[in-house]
Amino acid sequence: MSRLTPRLIDFIKNQHLFFVATAMKDGHINLSPKGLDSFKVINENRVIWLNLTGSGNETATHLMHDERMTIMFCAFEGPPMILRLYGSAKVYHHYDDFWEEGIGFFPEIAGARQLIDMHVELVQISCGFGVPLMDYKQQRQELMECAEGQDEEGLKEYRKKKNTTSLDGHTTNILNKTKP
Repeated sequence: MSRLTPRLIDFIKNQHLFFVATAMKDGHINLSPKGLDSFKVINENRVIWLNLTGSGNETATHLMHDERMTIMFCAFEGPPMILRLYGSAKVYHHYDDFWEEGIGFFPEIAGARQLIDMHVELVQISCGFGVPLMDYKQQRQELMECAEGQDEEGLKEYRKKKNTTSLDGHTTNILNKTKP
């Protein structure tokens, strides 16, 4: 299927967790879990997610070299299902023109680092029979508390130390735009 249906959009809205996968031609594949109120469906072929300051920054580097991205949702509650979105994505930073428009899709969250805007090209559903049932308690607060405890200069210093280079030694463009 080439687009999200209303039923799948509702499914996404009810999920507390999603996974993002990216890769360059060579090097490590990145697979990251994401939570909080950081994912929005814009329309049947476009989604956007807010990437928060964390200990790594592989997605940004990968997307500068290869725009392929996969997003996966699993039903841990209710009827079983795995939903994968395949597409091409772009990363936007605070200094990009799109930032002001894109950040408006999200509530204010401390540590907002990048926006990832994905054009959905393929939607795949699989059974999910092997995914365990789990009870949701709550979102963890540590990531936001860490970011809230720092001013913008503190976050910038953290990003400079932890987010400027990928595992494979490539720039992430977190501080300023450079050519890959």
